[in-house]
Amino acid sequence: MDDCDALILHADALAYELAVQIFQLDPVAMRIIYTALLYLATPLVFLRLLWKSRQLAEYRGRIGERFGFVAPRAEGVAVWVHAVSVGEALAALPLIEALLKKHGDGQVWVTTTTPTGSARITAALGDRVQHSYAPYDLPDVVARFLRRVQPRAVVVMETELWPNQFRCLAQRGIALTIANARLSQRSFRGYSRVPGFARLTLANCTAIAAQSDADAQRFLALGAPPERVSVMGNLKFDLDLPEVQLAAGASLRNALGKDRPVWIAASTHEEEEQAALDAHLALLELYPTAALILVPRHPQRFDHVWQLISDSGLIVERRTRSAALAKAGYAQSLATTQVFLGDSMGEMFVYLAAADIAFVGGSLVDIGGHNVLEPAALGVPVMFGPHMENFALARASLLACGAAIEVEDAPALTAELAVLLGEPGRRAAMGRAGLGAVAGSRGALQRLLALLDSQQVQI
Repeated sequence: MDDCDALILHADALAYELAVQIFQLDPVAMRIIYTALLYLATPLVFLRLLWKSRQLAEYRGRIGERFGFVAPRAEGVAVWVHAVSVGEALAALPLIEALLKKHGDGQVWVTTTTPTGSARITAALGDRVQHSYAPYDLPDVVARFLRRVQPRAVVVMETELWPNQFRCLAQRGIALTIANARLSQRSFRGYSRVPGFARLTLANCTAIAAQSDADAQRFLALGAPPERVSVMGNLKFDLDLPEVQLAAGASLRNALGKDRPVWIAASTHEEEEQAALDAHLALLELYPTAALILVPRHPQRFDHVWQLISDSGLIVERRTRSAALAKAGYAQSLATTQVFLGDSMGEMFVYLAAADIAFVGGSLVDIGGHNVLEPAALGVPVMFGPHMENFALARASLLACGAAIEVEDAPALTAELAVLLGEPGRRAAMGRAGLGAVAGSRGALQRLLALLDSQQVQI
């Protein structure tokens, strides 16, 4: 989800920015103005959902859930876990599995903000969890949601700071943990403009489990109570590798050709697809049999990227069109395919497992990067651009051990790919380094579970 979508879909962020820029008042006044602006912005958010539904129909569905109209749970649930979109949902899956093991099926309520996040939760967990879209940060909406769900504790993933929701939880004595908490320098600067307002919001948190020392220091600088902030590490290092997808990836690679150079451009955004295609056209001059697996970040862009590839003159196949081949184990060869479009959701490990090198998108453009730990966990060398603010710790870890290469721009991507594809020994060494980096940084999940089980956060 890009920054523009975040401002629109998270009405709380839009109202927050308006309040920050227009009213430099004391924290209580800021919350009142923030809430008033949020109510005024709600019709615009509704219209934006309808506008976005032109490309992704799921945005029209279940709008009532965003206003707290969910099926009541008379007995309540043990935990409400919020994961805004796909990345947060994937990071939350091991935690949710552990909570289900402890409390039983149906005792975890999971919310997301985006349809893609919703689809990922549904595909991974089915009816083992209760699931809905998250309520907007309006006092009456949050109150309605809490009355119906009755969670005994709440876990919010990563960066979601909702003033009204946090206040409602504190007033009801419901434990609130920000898990895998991170705060980019950009977000820190924004919140720092209203330090009293940020401090008031963070004071409602029972615990803040930060990814890194830098994240913890930023939360503390905003006024978070020191005794509630701890460094737990990044849950994304504790990812589980889905064996079914790895097997499907091996099948895809066999169909493409075991001896062909295959690279992937994963979680790409606008402009990055064209950069990947330009790089691949250049690579074909050196490696005529090379194949590119191209996986756009957002499903509403799949058809556009398909047309972009077709217009390039490259021989293209797409995952959905080859579904019958996949079910047959790709009995029909994809040996002539030059670009394979990954136009499905929740199958990233299928595509990564078929590749020799992975470029991870959201990094050549100013998005903040996406999960570079997934390819590293498979022993696949990683490449990314200069915009990795959302994965600063993972970036530093992979670069330090030699598992990754950072490129400044699209021409540099092409040049590095050309060299690396010709050096299988170096690729193998990078892959081993990535495996070691991921293995050595695991443990955040167990530390978080211990925190949730402690007297500080009773679930």
